[in-house]
Amino acid sequence: MMRNVLPILTVVATLFALWYGAAVALNAPWARDQAARAGQELGFGAMVAETWSQEKPKLPAPHQVAAEIWKTTGAMVLAGRGFSKRSLFYHSWITFSATALGFLLGTALGVALAIGIVYNRTMDMSVMPWVIASQTIPILAIAPMIIVVLNAVGISGLLPKAMISMYLSFFPVVVGMVKGLRSPSAMQLDQMRTWNATPSQTFWRLRLPSSMPYLFTSLKVGMAASLVGAIVGELPTGAVAGLGARLLAGSYYGQTIQIWSALITAATLAAALVGLIGLVQRITLKRMGMV
Repeated sequence: MMRNVLPILTVVATLFALWYGAAVALNAPWARDQAARAGQELGFGAMVAETWSQEKPKLPAPHQVAAEIWKTTGAMVLAGRGFSKRSLFYHSWITFSATALGFLLGTALGVALAIGIVYNRTMDMSVMPWVIASQTIPILAIAPMIIVVLNAVGISGLLPKAMISMYLSFFPVVVGMVKGLRSPSAMQLDQMRTWNATPSQTFWRLRLPSSMPYLFTSLKVGMAASLVGAIVGELPTGAVAGLGARLLAGSYYGQTIQIWSALITAATLAAALVGLIGLVQRITLKRMGMV
């Protein structure tokens, strides 16, 4: 176990050391300027302490971010206000709602397109290039268009953000499922024809089971992309709730500690959701005899 944990701890410790060092380098000019205005001279130790305790640093130190996260999560839970509008739990739930809906829509669309591409040559030749081309459009450019168009027809709230999440998440599902549905060998397909299997039986008994490893891998990518889409969808709407709204508010008022706490919370949420898909993958593949 130590052989597995030690490399991870080494990487984490290195990242924290680089983070603390970068915080000193980026925040030192402000600390020196303030000391010069006060007619003081900062020693190395005092300067390091100052760069790690500024109220609005260019780059907050890890312990400042951790303190902000605790103040907006654990401390609020202990105070009985876990889902107040200042709590990161509340904002995470808002973002998760759009992420989950967009992920489900994107998965359904991706699987449907993949089946059509595999079974219909016309769709393979016509739809697949457009699916690939759709991902060349920057999401920051298309997100406001989606919001405006849906608002024009009276659709607002959760669905527009979910649509942006769907736009990002369906692509890896399409690619993964097409690869998975085409993964059975020619010999396996010939054997199904020898048994006089119908296309439907071939799909359910051979192609779909063979695609499961590819599907779960693409679902992990799609889930992370869906979360990014939900956060991006909160930015052009001027949302007051959600992790994107926290990022936006932090950028307006120069609250870098708030920005970083929202970023770390979003990363933690993404890791938890991807880990959940990984757990379902292990259980499913084990029951199918693939592990």
